[in-house]
Amino acid sequence: MNKILLEKIKDSLQSILPMTIIILIMCLIFGTKATDVGEFLVGAFMLIIGLILFTLGASGSMMPLAENIGSYITRKRKLWFLILIGFLIGFMITVSEPAILVLAEQFNKDSPLIFILIVAFGVGIFVVVALLRIIFQIKLTYIFIGFYFLIFIIAVVLNFVNPSYVPVAFDSGGATTGPMAVPFIMALGLGVSVSRGDSRSEDDSFGLVGVASIGPILAIMISGLFLDKPGESISETMTLWGFIGKYLLEVGIAIMPFLLFFFIFNFLVFHFPKKKVIRILISFLYTYIGLALFLAGANAGFVSIGDYLGKAFGDLKNNWLLIPAGMLFGAVIVLAEPSVIVLNKQVEEVTSGAISRRAMMICMSAGVSIAIGLACVRVLTGINILWFLVPAYSIALILLFFVPQVFSAIAFDSGGAVSGAMTSTFLVPFVIGAATILGKNVLTDAFGLVAFVAMAPLVTIQVMGLIYNIKLKEKVVDSGDDEIIMLDEVEK
Repeated sequence: MNKILLEKIKDSLQSILPMTIIILIMCLIFGTKATDVGEFLVGAFMLIIGLILFTLGASGSMMPLAENIGSYITRKRKLWFLILIGFLIGFMITVSEPAILVLAEQFNKDSPLIFILIVAFGVGIFVVVALLRIIFQIKLTYIFIGFYFLIFIIAVVLNFVNPSYVPVAFDSGGATTGPMAVPFIMALGLGVSVSRGDSRSEDDSFGLVGVASIGPILAIMISGLFLDKPGESISETMTLWGFIGKYLLEVGIAIMPFLLFFFIFNFLVFHFPKKKVIRILISFLYTYIGLALFLAGANAGFVSIGDYLGKAFGDLKNNWLLIPAGMLFGAVIVLAEPSVIVLNKQVEEVTSGAISRRAMMICMSAGVSIAIGLACVRVLTGINILWFLVPAYSIALILLFFVPQVFSAIAFDSGGAVSGAMTSTFLVPFVIGAATILGKNVLTDAFGLVAFVAMAPLVTIQVMGLIYNIKLKEKVVDSGDDEIIMLDEVEK
């Protein structure tokens, strides 16, 4: 237990400290008030404690529970049962995801719950699609090309009908796959693929997050065809204790259905021993307290300071400095996402060390840095988001035909991993603040940043996979040449 706790503390410090230090330096440069800096530091401390408790609780409750459920619904061999359970899991894990709660409040202050329910419905549907893909062994290439083609057709129509919903639809695809959803969904898929008895079970554990991310994009876009334009989001003026009280209540309501689901499933299926049930319930308690502290710290510290720095850069005479500042934050934000650490470790194992965690991190960091720079260019110029996303996604989809499937799956999963809680709680307010001070339309020019973060790994990771495949073929050729030489020598 002590070893696990130390590992969680290390991961949380690695996630939060780099961003905290850089933001603190920026605050000193712009002469931020001491009280605001103090609130930011308290918020950062709460984020660290919250992430420690949250990840500790999730690994002791969510992940083993997900793998057991995945294994059971596959052995049951009833398609309707797999569809029902897959949908419920996708729905409930999204409702309790920290990043989507933050994004919902930033996008629509009047009806954040409606936004969350629409997104959760989309994730639930596409978790089912992802599980059925494993059961029926459908190629990921067909899934991604088919659904993203549909997404961009709807996006073009929506751009004329209700353009405010286009950027946030892509944002929701990245925000839903945060520190809670990524390990849980991957564990669920691993349980299904292992129980199916497929030798490619490890490969099949990748791709689920990428497929699940399609759901909220489609759900928000379709709803945008019928819903009115949301009200402008405003910052809440609330004390730290006010935020803590608010999120203790909201997270309790969000996690309650999932807890109820566990009790029902355990009573009917698992019949876990009393000690194991107690351990899982304690883990749920860690998850609850950690998530509440995380969200309170994010809103009390990072959201407000991100908005302040965005306005500070936007108000400069040389406001183009927003671009390099955004690129700096983008390069470091990768380190601040806990899901990235887990994913990179799995990539290193799958490729037998051919692509190291360090290489993955450098590649993802560079890609996200460029993506944030482009997002800041959009804030300054007002260029439509589709002029950026359509070419990037087209390249990513074309690469599907030239890259081994496991790398394509890793790439689309990476898009979800890098666009997690820290992106929603700092970078989104950063560009919203800049857009506000520049007099831009926040809904069309600022929202969409999460989508930029999510799209970067789709290209960069697949390029890495392409390079890996080329090198692998070269090794095979070299090995073949060596064998021919040896045979010649034997003949002589």
